[in-house]
Amino acid sequence: MSGDTSQRGRAVWRYRYIWATLAVAAVAGVLTLVSLPSAAQWVASGFAALVAARSGWAMVKSIRTGAWGIDILAVAAIAATVVLGDYWAALVVVLMLMSGEALEDFASRRARNELEALMSRAPRLAHRRSDGEIADIAVDDVVIDDLLLVKPGEAVPVDAVVTGDGAFFDESSISGESLPVWRPSGDAVFSGAVSTDEPVTVRATAVARDSQYQAIIALVRAAAGSKAPFVRLADRVAVPFTIAAFAIGILAWLISGEPARLAEVLVVATPCPLLIATPVAFIAGMSRAAARGVIIKDGGALEQLSRVRTAAFDKTGTITQGAPRVGRIDAAGMDEASVLRLAAGAEASSAHVLAHAIVAEADDRRLALPPAEDVTETVAQGLSATIEGASVLVGKLSFAAPGSTAPWPALAPGETAVHVGRNGVLVGRVSLTDAPRPESAASIAALTALGVRHIVMLTGDAAETAGRIADVVGIGEVRAGLLPADKVAAVRALGPRPVMMVGDGVNDAPVLAVADVGVAMGARGASAASESADVVVLVDDLGRIPEVITIARRTVRIAYQSIGIGIGLSVALMLVATVGVLPAILGAALQELVDVITILNSLRAGRRLSR
Repeated sequence: MSGDTSQRGRAVWRYRYIWATLAVAAVAGVLTLVSLPSAAQWVASGFAALVAARSGWAMVKSIRTGAWGIDILAVAAIAATVVLGDYWAALVVVLMLMSGEALEDFASRRARNELEALMSRAPRLAHRRSDGEIADIAVDDVVIDDLLLVKPGEAVPVDAVVTGDGAFFDESSISGESLPVWRPSGDAVFSGAVSTDEPVTVRATAVARDSQYQAIIALVRAAAGSKAPFVRLADRVAVPFTIAAFAIGILAWLISGEPARLAEVLVVATPCPLLIATPVAFIAGMSRAAARGVIIKDGGALEQLSRVRTAAFDKTGTITQGAPRVGRIDAAGMDEASVLRLAAGAEASSAHVLAHAIVAEADDRRLALPPAEDVTETVAQGLSATIEGASVLVGKLSFAAPGSTAPWPALAPGETAVHVGRNGVLVGRVSLTDAPRPESAASIAALTALGVRHIVMLTGDAAETAGRIADVVGIGEVRAGLLPADKVAAVRALGPRPVMMVGDGVNDAPVLAVADVGVAMGARGASAASESADVVVLVDDLGRIPEVITIARRTVRIAYQSIGIGIGLSVALMLVATVGVLPAILGAALQELVDVITILNSLRAGRRLSR
């Protein structure tokens, strides 16, 4: 409860100027009702003047940095209404100004903290071997040449080399490769790689701050801080509108000789359509995207998404399904179902990721698994079992059927195989691969149809494997064998801009942060990727990416329409005000009508896409 109360308190304080404006309006209303109009004017005008001073100071600081926006016209409009004594008009302008800021803030409050997400997954402890004893130490206390024990399911704390027996490691958080990788004695292994099966001893080759996982954290920090500030749509439109408003007002003053004409023009030229139209449209569009399972974290990301011209994709877990699947079964002396049945029966008790894929395939085919007895697992080789009275060995060819030669073609790039031997005779081979998502090819085609001119795959996987997947889904350019720093450099060099990067793993966090718009496949992906990204796809469907680009483009188009409608009506009112027939309070009321029209039009961005 205390946490909820604190959160509500922060929300009230964040939007304190709105509440203050409403409170001042209420006080002014009461003073007017009790026949104290002068007091009401002093209260309302004084508050409006304070808001104008606040916005004016912000305007001065922006102008000093070369940024021009809607603040200059808002300040002028508030000042004009205060000078004219139309304090209700002043409060209306203040309320619209504060509401626009609040809406924009609300639309961007989907904050993320990618460094905290990465740090929560970073190795913190190491098990150091010394004089036959094992002691837990902080990862920062590891020094080069320390012998470290890595238990099953634990991450390697620092960059190291394997000593003693080799082991399988899940390196997906570093390279993006979904299949476990066998690292024999003497092989290097990066920090962040996870031991999958057996305890393994490694020798540290780097301290924590110089290791690969910690380098990823540093890359995210640098990338997140390197993005140029995004210029708001409303600010870009506001500059010519502001110049036109002042030109019309000054011309009316000079022609009529009445300074009040300038003030009356500025009242109806208040930038409420600019303040309201874009945030409302963007919130509506972001809500529409959320209804489709895609979170767009702020308005800048939505606008960048609408303009994407280059798309870069990670392979594993993004273009592909991110886990090994049975792709083909080769049989000798028995049918495919029998081979799969023997393999799954033996693998049913194994925790290995390939075993899970084989058992899942048998379940999908509704095969009844035979009971396995005397199951024994041999590290890095396979396992043996007695099934239906026969000796069954499953694993490497040399283990499953020693001395046998496989009669089948060589494996394709990216495939791995589990061989099946029965009573010493090779009876089959189960080939596994990380297959493309069913919707990947259609999604790439849809992006091309939307005008995304350049599509490239960036992956840490081998070139042959990546090229095979790219050919299947229709991606013409592949850059393989990339570490996270290489991906960051590649995205920075890509064009035409803006560049969208789509990924899902910890290794993708830095490149998602540095892209013009980073998209995380967050249904199963690492939290670090989701936190670094500007857009998170919550459902396991790559097809949502072209869909959300369509939503973003429609949203921006509607926002421009609303701004155009609002500006057009405001210019018409300004022209009427030049002849002196539009008092400021009436002008403020008509400006409110303009606001309603622009808001209603902006809300169309929340409608479903037409099919």
